[in-house]
Amino acid sequence: MAEITRRAPGRGRFITFEGGEGTGKSTQIKKLAERLEVEKVHVVVTREPGGSPGAEVIRHLVLSGMGKLLGPDAETLLFAAARDDHVRTVIAPALARGSWVLCDRFYDSTRAYQVKLGQVAPAVLNAMQRVTIGDLTPDMTIILDLPVEVGLKRAAARRSGEPPDRFESEDLKFHQALRDAYREIAASEPQRCALIDANADVNTVAARVWAALHGRSFVNSTMATTA
Repeated sequence: MAEITRRAPGRGRFITFEGGEGTGKSTQIKKLAERLEVEKVHVVVTREPGGSPGAEVIRHLVLSGMGKLLGPDAETLLFAAARDDHVRTVIAPALARGSWVLCDRFYDSTRAYQVKLGQVAPAVLNAMQRVTIGDLTPDMTIILDLPVEVGLKRAAARRSGEPPDRFESEDLKFHQALRDAYREIAASEPQRCALIDANADVNTVAARVWAALHGRSFVNSTMATTA
């Protein structure tokens, strides 16, 4: 059994997963949650936009394309409102209980989508972050990296014939720029971010994620590949 490196009593770990469309964030979060639960770690799995009742309402508005119609600044405000509710009602209380929080997207998505691609002024984003999350920073961010064409193909298969959402419907140039933005974030904050090659089978990628946690001394064993 792995030895989990724990923090000071009363504070859990906050691990976020980032990446473009179809990179496998939700799958890898599920795999990590299962592994941590075997180690008797209480895990809260959540997502953005969404994760709390109020934020889920905003998620529907954003993914329907309503935010895009309002413009990038207004869309960013919608994300900020969702994040504020999510942090206050789900993330902060879970961390205070000592749980590990695994979140599918967090503020790096806003940096990549709205600032890098939507041209929202960084000062606007910084102001909203001060209000919505204060000094709450992920202990570690896993950025799953995948060739754009592969990710979009996976996303299409996942939809099972349903129409693409607000972001999946963007063109190839958008998605390539998004991948570049995430790689820049990983390079700029190597102490927090781990760039993981996600162009492999699910268990191989899961092993790479676990190894990244091990490399940051969050866990003290190597994950065995399981079916």
